[in-house]
Amino acid sequence: MLSGSRFCPLCAAPLTRKIPADDDRVRHVCSACGFILYMNPKVAAGTVPRAPDGRVALIRRGVEPAIGKWSWPCGYVELDETVPECAVRETREETGLAVDLGALLGIYSYACDRDEGALAGTGMIIVCYAANLCATESVETILGGDDALEAAWFAPSEIPWDELAFDSAHRGLRDELQRGGD
Repeated sequence: MLSGSRFCPLCAAPLTRKIPADDDRVRHVCSACGFILYMNPKVAAGTVPRAPDGRVALIRRGVEPAIGKWSWPCGYVELDETVPECAVRETREETGLAVDLGALLGIYSYACDRDEGALAGTGMIIVCYAANLCATESVETILGGDDALEAAWFAPSEIPWDELAFDSAHRGLRDELQRGGD
């Protein structure tokens, strides 16, 4: 069981793993009050920022997983924000860039192994948007921040494909390059 999921958040009794009535999956169920703790995927959002000359901004990850690898700026959606707000915030935090969101490039999802469930990690839903620099922004503003070691602009022919952190990094970039930008 994941750390923090051993006890019921309502009554603090131990959680057990069993299949609740009218369900077909093993869940975390409170042994006292019957509360079911659903283990759902985390949602993240980010952007593939484009400069007016067609280059894309990438960040070199400063945290695990995939520390030192490249990706587009992305992070977890907070409870007090929308998915688009998260994409803009994460881009600003990781690159220093203010962006205007463009087209939805894709929604990429990764499931945990069903037999291992939350023990194997967290399933992910990643929402990726195209983005352009705000009119008042300059390409020189780019600077790695938050959990990014660095941030840099890459022409499409210079993208370090073999050094990308995740499948979603590949997919988001390919979707943006196929789209051709704004």
